[in-house]
Amino acid sequence: MSERKVLTKYYPPDFDPSAITRTPKHLRQQGPKVITVRLMAPFSMKCTQCGEYIYRGRKFNARKETTEEKYFSIPIYRFYIRCTRCSGEITFVTDPKNMDYKAEKGAKRNFEPWRDSAAASNQEETEQEILDRLEREENEEAEQMERDKMAELEEKMLDSKREMAIADALDEIRTRNARIERNEAAMVRVEQVDDDALKAKKEEEEEEEDNKIAQRAFMTDTGEKVKRLVEEEEEEEQAATASGKTHTPAPVPSFARVKKAKKPLANSLGIKKKVKPSLV
Repeated sequence: MSERKVLTKYYPPDFDPSAITRTPKHLRQQGPKVITVRLMAPFSMKCTQCGEYIYRGRKFNARKETTEEKYFSIPIYRFYIRCTRCSGEITFVTDPKNMDYKAEKGAKRNFEPWRDSAAASNQEETEQEILDRLEREENEEAEQMERDKMAELEEKMLDSKREMAIADALDEIRTRNARIERNEAAMVRVEQVDDDALKAKKEEEEEEEDNKIAQRAFMTDTGEKVKRLVEEEEEEEQAATASGKTHTPAPVPSFARVKKAKKPLANSLGIKKKVKPSLV
């Protein structure tokens, strides 16, 4: 492999270094820095040479160049792309003032109504007007934040007042309910006492009526009191004792259970006992 390495170069006798058109790197003209980037078309455009439409978002291999122009210390960049049909060069630059891009050469940007109306309103603004507008917007934002804080504080105060009113209403409702319950309990006790008195009075009247009915049941038509059999028996005994005769009372029947004598177990089982003959 060492034979293939070129350690020396051959220069023919008629070699003329001045005939070389390539300029050394240290003698080249220093210009803006250009790098190759991959990007998408920032807006829809129409090529001015062939009329090809390039839609927004189409990808290109572009050359990015940093220009010397600046907007409030923001550098402006230029991009070079080629038309997809005629390979014509198209350039566009960044527009930090309007936060957008601006077509510069080789293509025309398509009509966008929302962009044109915004551009018309800010077309004649100077730098001083822009600064004034930004300062005014900041002041308005600060005032709006202060108003929002005051509104939030007022809303908190209203919420606290509403909560206090709700708590007072709840206390009043609880007090009224407790008073109503006490009144109802007292009315129930009074009604219960009245009911007990009515029941007792009704029971007394029923008892008196029962006594009257019982008295009428034990009275004869002539108004005499009906005597019981016990009283008649006592009168007969008194008459017998007076005449000298004694009457023996009949025995009182007894209903007590009489136990029978148990039979031997052998008889219940049907076993006959053998009698052994005597040897004498």
